[in-house]
Amino acid sequence: MSDAQAIDDGVGFPEGFLWGAATASYQVEGAAGEDGRSESIWDRFCREPGRVLHGDTGDVACDHYHRLEEDLDLMAGLGLGAYRFSVAWPRVVPEGRGRVNAAGLDFYRRLVSGLRERGIVPVVTLYHWDLPVALDDEGGWLSRGTADAFGEYTRVVAGELGDAVGKWITLNEPWCSAWLGYAMGVHAPGHEDLGEALAAHHHLLVAHASAVSALRSELGERAEVGITLNLGAIRPASDHPDDVAAARRVDGNHNRIFLDPLFAGRYPEDMVELMASWRPGLTVVRDGDLEAISAPLDFLGINFYSPATVSAPERATASVDAGLIGSTPEAGSFGAAHRAATLSRIGAKRTAMGWEVDPSGLEELLVRVGREVPVPLYVTENGAACEDYRDPSGAVRDTERIEYLDSHLRAARRAMDAGVDLRGYFAWSLMDNFEWALGYSKRFGLVFVDYPTGERTLKQSAAWYREVIGRNGLPGAAG
Repeated sequence: MSDAQAIDDGVGFPEGFLWGAATASYQVEGAAGEDGRSESIWDRFCREPGRVLHGDTGDVACDHYHRLEEDLDLMAGLGLGAYRFSVAWPRVVPEGRGRVNAAGLDFYRRLVSGLRERGIVPVVTLYHWDLPVALDDEGGWLSRGTADAFGEYTRVVAGELGDAVGKWITLNEPWCSAWLGYAMGVHAPGHEDLGEALAAHHHLLVAHASAVSALRSELGERAEVGITLNLGAIRPASDHPDDVAAARRVDGNHNRIFLDPLFAGRYPEDMVELMASWRPGLTVVRDGDLEAISAPLDFLGINFYSPATVSAPERATASVDAGLIGSTPEAGSFGAAHRAATLSRIGAKRTAMGWEVDPSGLEELLVRVGREVPVPLYVTENGAACEDYRDPSGAVRDTERIEYLDSHLRAARRAMDAGVDLRGYFAWSLMDNFEWALGYSKRFGLVFVDYPTGERTLKQSAAWYREVIGRNGLPGAAG
């Protein structure tokens, strides 16, 4: 038997395993123009016609800012051991640097205090994409000055919350900030330039280094410091050399250009060669950057939703015979630049996002990363968007989400049995919320939010997750 005992022939987890749920400031807080908060790049992006479905914004979102006590009690009722949330940079340092907004800090002080009073561990993410527009106007993540400002902002937050917060995450999914925001144009600030994306990528890692330095300086050994990456389980469509090479390139962009600098102090040579002509790109790298970026961490957070199957573009249509469908990427697109096409399994189960459900991808990714990095791991996001609604009785019966979470937790446990040092799991998300460019059209929450009224309703999955947390394990039968 493993380090966790079987529970009623089910699947147990080790004592002290951290069970949590996660949110992000812009997606849940609302109060966008209140108490001194300034505009973020997402506030501005939402107001550009055609950027966000139906012109939705995060102005009100889940109104978490005004419903804080209610939501804290909701978390306690679920039995959460931890709550991962992000601090809104524009709420704390409205111009990005300099003046500190006391009212903004007070909100997070009350949040952290309320969590501690209820026995819930606060896990703070310092950046979840809501950059102050004042910094964007100076170049945003194309400017090294933004990375320096992030270190100053981190020092402010650590100085105020450090006594009550033990776990800190510098950045959430910097891949999305850089590549969706600067190469594909589907996230704020909405640029479409591969060279800019690569420069933003590096400056985000420099910002991470600045934040690590600030946290170590302010808090010393009191702080556990990590970063959260949306790493991919990237699979070639076949063993054909062209498909294997295409998958290697995509793996390079999603995984290795983060893991290598963070844990080995270098960028992978094949990616440097591939991206050599993308300017400004890695011409922004300065002496000492990679040494600072690879400063030791205490943990790595991994966000996972679905694996990816990749082929060479010229072989995409040939993959139909293997049960895969896909299309050759358009010229100039991100996929074309990496000479890769992403495919899907015909007939695969999918979430409301259209993402394939395949929990083996999580097991595969955890085992790989667990072997490659020298720090403990946390699954900091995992979940599914479903077509949720309240039935005539008022209940939300999201059995598809329960099946998704159950199967992925079993996959995580298998990875642990294979030797992976996984310390905790955070369901995405605590509640339905603003889903970025898709507005309010997708629901990921354990808790149903009626947006016109703000009313919260526990879904069937919330009751299931509460039982999982209470027993520190899963029942005997999957699903």
